[in-house]
Amino acid sequence: MLSKVYSYGLVGLCGFLVTVEASVTKGIGTFSLVGLPDAAVKESQERVRSAIQHSGATYPVANTVLNLAPADQRKEGTLYDLPIALAILQASGQVRALSSDCIVLGELALDGTVRAVNGILPMVIDAFAHGYRNFYLPADNVAEASYLDGASVYPVRSLAQLLRHIRDVEPIEPVQTRVFSGKLTHSRFDFSEIKGQAAAKRAAEVAVAGGHNMLLCGTPGSGKTMLARAIPSILPEMTFEEALEVTKIHSVTGATKGGVGLITDRPFRAPHHGASAAALIGGGAKALPGEISLAHNGVLFLDEFPEFQRSVLESLRQPLEDGEVTVSRAMATATYPARFMLIAAMNPCPCGNRGSRTKPCTCSPSAIHRYAARISGPLLDRIDLHIEMTEVGYSEITERKPAESSEAIRARVARARAIQAKRFENDGIRLNAQMNGELLRKYCVPTEESERILRNAFNKLQLSARAYQRVLKVARTIADLAESEKILPQHYAEAIQYRSMELLKV
Repeated sequence: MLSKVYSYGLVGLCGFLVTVEASVTKGIGTFSLVGLPDAAVKESQERVRSAIQHSGATYPVANTVLNLAPADQRKEGTLYDLPIALAILQASGQVRALSSDCIVLGELALDGTVRAVNGILPMVIDAFAHGYRNFYLPADNVAEASYLDGASVYPVRSLAQLLRHIRDVEPIEPVQTRVFSGKLTHSRFDFSEIKGQAAAKRAAEVAVAGGHNMLLCGTPGSGKTMLARAIPSILPEMTFEEALEVTKIHSVTGATKGGVGLITDRPFRAPHHGASAAALIGGGAKALPGEISLAHNGVLFLDEFPEFQRSVLESLRQPLEDGEVTVSRAMATATYPARFMLIAAMNPCPCGNRGSRTKPCTCSPSAIHRYAARISGPLLDRIDLHIEMTEVGYSEITERKPAESSEAIRARVARARAIQAKRFENDGIRLNAQMNGELLRKYCVPTEESERILRNAFNKLQLSARAYQRVLKVARTIADLAESEKILPQHYAEAIQYRSMELLKV
């Protein structure tokens, strides 16, 4: 007897339909699994056999052939255990077939318990777009799929429970569709706790408002890391579309197991400076996403910026420009979104004291030059704001008057981003940092007075064409924070100020 159960597979963030075909015929009890399965799929035989026997059903003593179609697409992981078991039981006549709009996914324990799997959300979204409406998923995975309006998501805790449902003995109730709420969790750091550094905090507000990249350079203890880690406290709430994008990426890595549901906090990723290019960009045999994709719609913080390997830093150049990255490996090729804010922090020299008001620098000019040269000019060009941070004085440290809170700053950021959302509603982008040349000509036209300011800055600071465009984008954000439709000369002047850090000059 033949049977079919529909399941799904995943390459990167792109899903594809997998039809589990089973043929059970009289024989001595052979088992054959074809359809380009990997080792984890091949091992499903013993998990399925034990799960069926512990679920009140009978594993057929017959010749069993299973095909995972399409046969030319590699199948990976343990998510096919449940559909394979169901296909065998259907082919052996022990349960009826499910309707053709059902997708079944899940790993089986030996006792028949259904375990969570990776990548549920992108698979369910793709399947729903292709007309599938009923999803039988591990109970620990249903939270992230329950926001899909119009889909019936059934939480399956065991194979025995699913069999009772199919036999109409004990129906499984689909989970209620959830309504998205972008409520933020409380951040560990608040801008009110940062002493002094008014200019750096202003720059951080501008960077977050427009989605710009920022480099913090200063002596040890000046507050670079604390400022960077306070950035999430002024990030605005994610929209439903942004939350879906973020959760899809994290779902592939298994970070959403255990009923997490949609991720509502913008990501903040801070890899160690010993991280490899594959860790940042993505890789491995399955072409999994790296830190830059896990930071999509959020922040990638690289502390001790020059201490990263030169090749690792240079690998950031293309994603910073394109907002996506393609990971190519022998077994898979996947494209992931990578629109993130890069926040980098560094000392001005190897000893860290260059520019200090209290401690002498012990570094030679050649050592300072080598240290600064670890960050290439093209990479610096892609960082919109270069901020110098100096030591905080005693009077600032002991100041009892509270500084402005993150909540007040976040309100201004939200207003500026709302202005951008309205401006770009027909342009396919969300933030000023994402503008291309055409949009710059449309939304950043300087006046004659502003032209003089920009010309002088271009010549004096020896800006590249890319750096010039970054100045225009930052000026547009500063104007949005001021709720000004026009970009005024003072907005350009402030934007230019963020490109003139002396500590980067050797």
